[in-house]
Amino acid sequence: GVRIMAYTTIDDPSAYFHTQLYTGDGASTNAITNDANAGDFQPDWIWIKRRDGADNQHVFDTSRGITKELNPNGTGAEGSGTNLVKSSDTDGFTLGDNGGVNGSSETYVAWQWKANGGTTTTNDASATGVGSIDSVYQANTTAGFSIVTHTGSGSSGTIAHGLGTTPKWVLTKNRTDGSEDWANYHVGLSSAEYYIRLNTTAAQAAGSSVWGDTAPSSTVITLGGANGKNNASSKNYVSYCFADIQGYSKFGSYTGNGNEDGPFVYTGFKPQWILFKNRGAAEEWVLQDTTRNPNNPVTKNIRADSDIAEADASALDIDFLSNGFKNRSDNAQLNSSGVVYIYMAFAEHPFVSSKGVPTTA
Repeated sequence: GVRIMAYTTIDDPSAYFHTQLYTGDGASTNAITNDANAGDFQPDWIWIKRRDGADNQHVFDTSRGITKELNPNGTGAEGSGTNLVKSSDTDGFTLGDNGGVNGSSETYVAWQWKANGGTTTTNDASATGVGSIDSVYQANTTAGFSIVTHTGSGSSGTIAHGLGTTPKWVLTKNRTDGSEDWANYHVGLSSAEYYIRLNTTAAQAAGSSVWGDTAPSSTVITLGGANGKNNASSKNYVSYCFADIQGYSKFGSYTGNGNEDGPFVYTGFKPQWILFKNRGAAEEWVLQDTTRNPNNPVTKNIRADSDIAEADASALDIDFLSNGFKNRSDNAQLNSSGVVYIYMAFAEHPFVSSKGVPTTA
C-alpha cells in the first residue's frame, strides 16, 4: 500500500539519543567526550555496558542524581558510588575507576538520552488534579522521553508522567528493595494486564496489580495495588517513559515467521538502536545498534538481562533499513513462527526529514 511520508520534527536524532563507544583507562577521573552529530550532548539517562567481558549493566540519571546506579540485569536496590559516573557534562560524562564502567583497556558502550537537563517538575496530585499519587518528572516532550520518580502509596492510583502524549513503553524499578524485578509496560504486550521483566528471560506475565489492567494515558500512568514492582507503600521508584515520535522513536510488536526471510517492520526511520524480546517464551533480551555494528546485517548483540560480554552472533542477524528493519534470523529470540515479539527502536536518520529529504539506507 501507499505509505504516508514520515515527516519528522527531529531531523538529527542524535540531538536526543546517542550511542558512544569508549575504552576505559582505570583512572579515578576519565572524561568521555560524546561525538554526537548534533554536537554537544549532555545526557540525562546513561546506560553503560562493558563489551569485552562479563560485567553488570549500569544506569544513571539526573533525576535520582547522576552518581546513583541501578543494574538493568539485576534486582538490586539503588547504589551510590563515588567511582562510577561522577558527572554529566556539557559534551559527555566523567567516570571514576569502577571496573564496570572504566576498567583499564576494557571496551564499553554508553547509550544516552536527553530529558530536561536535570530540571524537574513536582506534581502535587491533590493540588493539580493530575494523578492521585505525587510524582516528580523531567520531560522532553519533543523527544517523547521522561524520567519519573515517586514514592509508592500501597494502593492503586495514578502518577503524572509529563509527556503530554501517551507513553508506549514504561520501564520501572523499585529503588529501595533489592529483590524486585524491573517491570515494563509495553504497547506490544497482550494487554495492560501484562508486564515483562527486563532483568530476566521470562515471558510476559499476567499481573493486574502492576498496571491495574489500564494502559497509560496522555497524562498519567496507572499503578496497581501494593505491588513491590511499582507501588509498595513508602518505597521509592523510578520510571523511564517513552512515547512514539514520528521519525525518531517507535515501540511496537511483530509476529515471527520462523525463516531467514523474516518479517519487515516499518518504523518510519532508519533505526540506530533496537531492543527485542520474545514476549511468549523464556528467551533473552537482544539489544543491537549501528554504532557497534555499522554494516548490515547487524549481528553484535548485548543481552539486556545478563552481565555477559557482547556476542557477535550471525544467527541473530537483522538488516537495519532506511524505513525500518528486516529479520534475517530464524532464531527463537527474534523470529519463531507465530510468536509475537516486542521491540523498542530509536532512529539514526528519519526516513524523510522535516524538509522532505529522504534518507538513504
